[in-house]
Amino acid sequence: MHDPLASLYPHHLATVCERADKALALGGFDHLLVAAGTPLRKFLDDQDYPFVANPHFRHWLPLDGAPGSWIAYTPGAKPKLVFVQPRDYWHVVPEAPRGYWVEHFDIVIVRSAAEAIAQLPAGKRAVIAAACPGIDGVEVNNPQPVLDCLHWHRSYKTPYELALMREASRIGTRAHRAAEAAFRAGRSEFGIHLTYLAAARQTDAELPYASIVGLNEHGAVLHYTHFDRLPPRESRSFLIDAGASAAGYASDITRTYAAPQAGEFQALIDSVDAAQQGFVAKVRAGQSYPELHIHAHHVIAGVLREHGFIRMSAESAVESGVSSAFFPHGLGHPIGLQVHDVAGFQASERGGSIPRPEGHPYLRMTRVLEPGMVVTIEPGLYFIDMLLAELRDKPVAGDVDWAKVDHFRQYGGIRIEDDVACTDGAPENLTRDAFATPA
Repeated sequence: MHDPLASLYPHHLATVCERADKALALGGFDHLLVAAGTPLRKFLDDQDYPFVANPHFRHWLPLDGAPGSWIAYTPGAKPKLVFVQPRDYWHVVPEAPRGYWVEHFDIVIVRSAAEAIAQLPAGKRAVIAAACPGIDGVEVNNPQPVLDCLHWHRSYKTPYELALMREASRIGTRAHRAAEAAFRAGRSEFGIHLTYLAAARQTDAELPYASIVGLNEHGAVLHYTHFDRLPPRESRSFLIDAGASAAGYASDITRTYAAPQAGEFQALIDSVDAAQQGFVAKVRAGQSYPELHIHAHHVIAGVLREHGFIRMSAESAVESGVSSAFFPHGLGHPIGLQVHDVAGFQASERGGSIPRPEGHPYLRMTRVLEPGMVVTIEPGLYFIDMLLAELRDKPVAGDVDWAKVDHFRQYGGIRIEDDVACTDGAPENLTRDAFATPA
């Protein structure tokens, strides 16, 4: 059976090489050395934290479990993979590289990290690697001009990368469907999480980020990762923010569900969902992401007014900060090799930073959207005790229906998140497309 990735990969690698050429020229280097990295040892222990390869390494090839390995690239030459396959009877030894990509590399297999370093070219080297743990025999410099250029161009996904992100979305939506069924069956947060892992067929360490699985009031904790072992007496609402990985590329998906008896909360979910789809439709070339974020605040303020939580206009709710009490995070972020992908604030391939709009400190992207970018669109509406207590002390508190707000605390909150690719035309919603595919 033909692997469609095999036909897409040569163009991807050529693009990565071209970008590396430019980055090395900007930094004045002869070679690019990219370390897969090595596991970080736990403090005062003989065990390591789960290993995750350097995203720059994974950008070159679909290889995540190769600690100690390196990519060495010199402009004009075939890229070289120095692959560490240790002599080890304590652990599973990585298999020799195989697959659609191996013919595009000069591959050298060695037995130790020290042997790998001996295979690296000498000269003026840009070394992209974690500073900790240190690497004997290699000066890790992570030169900023090189990183700025590589990060800037990573914003524009190749067709190969988009194919992998679609696959990550398919895996994630399959697991989300299973998690919803577990919620409907009355399982605990921990039980739902285990169901998610089984459906994704990925371990916690393989997921791109720690899953958020919150029942009832726990949906108001933006990064709730506690996992109660026992189900609540009544499961009224369920918020799950969880993704999946495909060859190092991430999906990031959030859904919120109401129990059948919580019709009032379902109506609010429906309004946020309609708003979210309106924001997705604006993921088009030339759209300022910060302006889209501000627009989202006005629309969410309108939802608050429509459902009777506030009596002021949407404009007043945004200007006075009331909308931020219910929607305190950013609209989304770049996504790709990392969940919160690089260069969200970058001004150009030479670096620089575009500031966030005043009053919105948690927005994770300030760039103008362009074809090839993939971003999340994840508006939220929450009932967070700390923020509501601060709102009660403001002069605008009289324009809030506090009895209604207090009643909705039992549901926690709502977040709906899709991964959306900006194209030359209409946006491609990777998440909704995956959900539209029959299970």
